[in-house]
Amino acid sequence: MGLLRLLRRPPALWARSPTRGLPSPIWAQHPPPCRPSGGRPYKAVIFDMGGVLIPSPSSVATEWEASNHIPSGTIIKALVAGGEKGPWMRFMRGEMTVEGFLQAFGTQCSEMIKLPVPVGSFFSLLTSGQVAKQFSVMTEAINRIRAEGLKTAVLSNNFYLPSGESFLPLDRKQFDVVVESCLEGICKPDPRIYKICLQRLQVEPTESIFLDDLAHNLKAAAQLGIHTIKVNDAESALKELETLLGFSLRKIIPNTCSVRKTMEIPRDSLEKYLKNFLGSQAAVSGPMEVLQFSHGQSNPTYSIRLANHHLVLRKKPPGKLLPSAHAVEREFRIIKALHDAGLPVPKVLDLCEDSSIIGTPFYLMEYCPGQIYKEASLPGLDPSQRKAIYTAMNQVLCQLHRVDVKAAGLEDYGKHGDYVQRQVQTWTKQYRATETSTVPAMERLIEWLPQHLPKAQKATVVHGDFRLDNLIFHPEKAEVLAILDWELSTLGDPLSDVAYNCMAHYLPSDFPLIKGLSDLDVTQLGIPTAEEYFKMYCRQMEIPAAENWNFYMAFSFFRVAAILQGVYKRSLKGQSSSAAAEQSGKLVEFMSNLAWDFAVKEGFRIFKGLPTPKLSTRAYGVWASRRPPLLPGGTRSLATASKAPQAAAPKGVLIISPEALPEPVRELHGRLEKFIETHVYPIEQDLRNHQMSEARWTPAPQIEKLKEKAKSEGLWNLFLPVETDPERKYGAGLTNLEYAHLCELMGKSLYAPEIFNCSAPDTGNMELLVRYGTELQKTRWLLPLLDGKIRSCFAMTEPQVASSDATNIESSIREERGGYVVNGHKWWISGILDPRCQLCVFMGKTDPHAPRHQQQSVLLVPMETPGIKVIRPLSVYGLEDPPVTVWAPSRPSPLTSPPASPLTSPLTSPLTSSPTSPLTSRSLISSLTSLLTSSPTSPLTSPLTSPLTSSPTSLLASLLTSSPTSPLTSLLTSLPTSPLTSPLLRLLFPSPLATSPSWLS
Repeated sequence: MGLLRLLRRPPALWARSPTRGLPSPIWAQHPPPCRPSGGRPYKAVIFDMGGVLIPSPSSVATEWEASNHIPSGTIIKALVAGGEKGPWMRFMRGEMTVEGFLQAFGTQCSEMIKLPVPVGSFFSLLTSGQVAKQFSVMTEAINRIRAEGLKTAVLSNNFYLPSGESFLPLDRKQFDVVVESCLEGICKPDPRIYKICLQRLQVEPTESIFLDDLAHNLKAAAQLGIHTIKVNDAESALKELETLLGFSLRKIIPNTCSVRKTMEIPRDSLEKYLKNFLGSQAAVSGPMEVLQFSHGQSNPTYSIRLANHHLVLRKKPPGKLLPSAHAVEREFRIIKALHDAGLPVPKVLDLCEDSSIIGTPFYLMEYCPGQIYKEASLPGLDPSQRKAIYTAMNQVLCQLHRVDVKAAGLEDYGKHGDYVQRQVQTWTKQYRATETSTVPAMERLIEWLPQHLPKAQKATVVHGDFRLDNLIFHPEKAEVLAILDWELSTLGDPLSDVAYNCMAHYLPSDFPLIKGLSDLDVTQLGIPTAEEYFKMYCRQMEIPAAENWNFYMAFSFFRVAAILQGVYKRSLKGQSSSAAAEQSGKLVEFMSNLAWDFAVKEGFRIFKGLPTPKLSTRAYGVWASRRPPLLPGGTRSLATASKAPQAAAPKGVLIISPEALPEPVRELHGRLEKFIETHVYPIEQDLRNHQMSEARWTPAPQIEKLKEKAKSEGLWNLFLPVETDPERKYGAGLTNLEYAHLCELMGKSLYAPEIFNCSAPDTGNMELLVRYGTELQKTRWLLPLLDGKIRSCFAMTEPQVASSDATNIESSIREERGGYVVNGHKWWISGILDPRCQLCVFMGKTDPHAPRHQQQSVLLVPMETPGIKVIRPLSVYGLEDPPVTVWAPSRPSPLTSPPASPLTSPLTSPLTSSPTSPLTSRSLISSLTSLLTSSPTSPLTSPLTSPLTSSPTSLLASLLTSSPTSPLTSLLTSLPTSPLTSPLLRLLFPSPLATSPSWLS
């Protein structure tokens, strides 16, 4: 299968999961070396440079002497004159500059022939780009050696150029080790330089082969036990090297290597069969060359060269196989029929169902040379070329789906109708047959997919594995020459091919199997988005776009997960055709999680389409009414409502669309959306530029102007929940449910939250002041914060302890002489160096001897307080995020604040409101996760799931980490019952987008 062809490629370390984690690393950085099929088990090939990889100084000198009327042999005689102490050897040991060498060398040459010799001209020619080019035949040989898993090295006597760089006109990426005499201070034939090379290659002398054009260099290597080859001409040397290694080094066939041990086939019987099939054309020929393609992993695929014939053989894998799987007979039939129908497919030659030849049935095709693009991002091409490639791929897919099934003789190639249903059943059955452990997402999908099948399905020929790297393109233009890998083809729903073709859009660029596009700017690359690609297909086919697109994506990823499970199970039995297939088992869960994410999105789409009754409240703990009941003292009840008010909507109904919001909130949502689209998005690049400029630590003038405009339009302080501010004295008085939709809008821009005064850490700090601040504190701090005149920070995290658990905090707060003395070392303090930051909300311990959860207090510390010392910015992924940045005070230093009323009571309560009813973060996560993932159509997460959030659990992670002002130990204070009510969710997510990633620490 084409998806799995890259399983053997050595990917970079990969650990990213868009929704759930995977162990990292899961793959080795380098593949195990391929053992040669003949000869001794060598591990490395070492090349000299001059005379082996590029023209030798002697050959260049001969040409130069003739054109400059210098007696032949002058240069070479001068080069060897003086031996180890001569100018040439000293120059190659790095002991002489270019200027010094040319002066000494010129004098030496002139004394020999009693004439001036312009050696500078010779040196320029020797080092020029037109001469110092690597021989193409050697480049091919090196690539082939590396493809077989052997190491390569270059061991050169070279010198420094006038620029100070060493003379090495080679692509260093070709070699595992590069040893240069001018850098080492040692020249061949000194044995030490050979030992340096062997040591860096980590091989024994007898495990290496050395190629050089000079006999004395080869003699020194041979005395160490290295096998040597004298290079008089490249062709002869490579033939000798091929004999030693046991594989061909000439004319590389792309994407091939020696046949892996588990996939070896009987060569004698195959050669006899081929000579009989080809007749007199192959009766007299040289040895048959057999290589294995890296693609076509599910059904092993081989390159066969015999006489003048270049064929491709595709066979079933060995061992016991699942029913109907790996049917090469079907592949042969479909390719032949489509070739006759005019589709670009390889020309099939013969089908052999006699398993006695090579152990399994197989078929033969003509080899189709061309370009296979392995990476969806098409590196090396310009945007117009990428667009043309994707357009050509789309067009050939449409061409396939237009094939007249009856005219092509394929009416019985598959069942008509209910394709997706049958596929779900088939892959469920295949998955169960190869299951090795329970994968929760697969279990959910197996239950969910049959319940959401498409109602109408058109029947065409479907490829089943249609992707970019299953196509052979013309090497010079965007034209598909052949579609490969027809193992999964049948009659079915063509939209499944389109969805499968778009999977790379949802995989990251460092994904192990295929390099995807999800973290790249496809528009800038010239590649159509998944939506654009689908629309392109629909236009070509003249059909309307499918609304249930997410279902097809879920189905595609589910099917791949089932296939990966099969590959993994076969690898446990030694049947898999991929050297790294055993690692595929670790990706089954990842793919199934992606599939489930699309199932959730499809569930939301279905739910959104249902009629939405007018409602006032719901039974999940987030108040939908304008005035939720308050407990005495103004605190809110976190208990789930036991009785809904009169005329309430049915239980379980949650507004997931702005259209269903109350009219005033809907109007506010519309104005906010228009403001962001009109004023914020257009200047985002300017704001990014400001953040990268020298003025980045000062507020951007554009933001300050937009703040005033937002105030004037009533789009200000939208975050304060009505439970916190029941009189709507400070904020908009929205419920969490209503604010969630506004929060989603602001969260789509990094800069929007601040423009509307809805950004962390100010949001949490302001809510804290509204709830617990004295009137004096509100006047001094809250009102300026609400007005946007100042900003604040929150200091909790410490470098020496795991600060996500507030009981670990070590900073001390000591009351003394009517004030407080604070000692502490904090870092990851969001916003502390913003020039507008005037208030620090500081967490420390007031009584280390008190019960564990009653030791902490929070102080309001003015930033001008003596003793505060800010040391340096801490960057995250190389970014400082100015001016709202992340800073670290240095060492513990005394910090004294004037007498004030510390906010101790609300923040020093224990995590549990009752000793008998613990409410821990674990239980909260468990409860939320259960609700968020209980059903793909569950409405609970809909207001907070946007295109930026692909998973309910990733949303939960965001909720639990996005609030720099509400550590969980504080949040749960005085929250007596359910953790799922709106006030708690609101405290967990006070801002649409955290302005600093500091709270992820």
